[in-house]
Amino acid sequence: MGHATSHSNEPIVYPDDVQFGRATPGKIGMWIFLVTDAMSFSGLLIAYAVLRATKPWPDPVEALGGVGLSGFMTFLLVCSSVSMVLSIDSCKRHDKKGMQNWLLVTIIGGAAFLMLQVYEYSHLMHDRGMTFTTFLQGDGQYSNLFSSTFFSITGFHGLHVFTGVMYLIVMYKFALEGRFDNGNYNQLEIAGLFWHFVDLVWILVFTFVYLL
Repeated sequence: MGHATSHSNEPIVYPDDVQFGRATPGKIGMWIFLVTDAMSFSGLLIAYAVLRATKPWPDPVEALGGVGLSGFMTFLLVCSSVSMVLSIDSCKRHDKKGMQNWLLVTIIGGAAFLMLQVYEYSHLMHDRGMTFTTFLQGDGQYSNLFSSTFFSITGFHGLHVFTGVMYLIVMYKFALEGRFDNGNYNQLEIAGLFWHFVDLVWILVFTFVYLL
């Protein structure tokens, strides 16, 4: 009885994760890139805010025909960030199939976002007469400020999503080749940093451009 009691009072010992918290060169490089990239998005959003505060500006919800589609696109990206976390977690647990499946779900989510953005652009151009240089306002006057900033910001973000999808496809190829079978999730975590950044930036873009 005494022996059992002594064991029950011992602290719980968790397995050592040698990769957790390690600032590998790849992670440092990715963080440096993300900081500089965040400055680019900040410049675009600040320019948008200045123009909107100083120039006549249409109601974005009305001009873009609602936020239902963009809201669903936001939901897709948030879900893809969750699946990316689950993929890395599966890799930690040496669950090869789970890692591959969740990574594939992330790729599909990103690809679906891009297809919906293409559909949105097509709708705005053909049905609402909105292009990069022109936007027909309700009073019959044309202004390129709203349309040019909209396409610049969302298009720049779309380029990041496309790059992220290509990045994740390479990671998926590596997963199929068995490069992560030993539980080394460093490369997946670096890709995840970029993907989470893309998701976070879109939430800001959605808030500033579509909602406010």
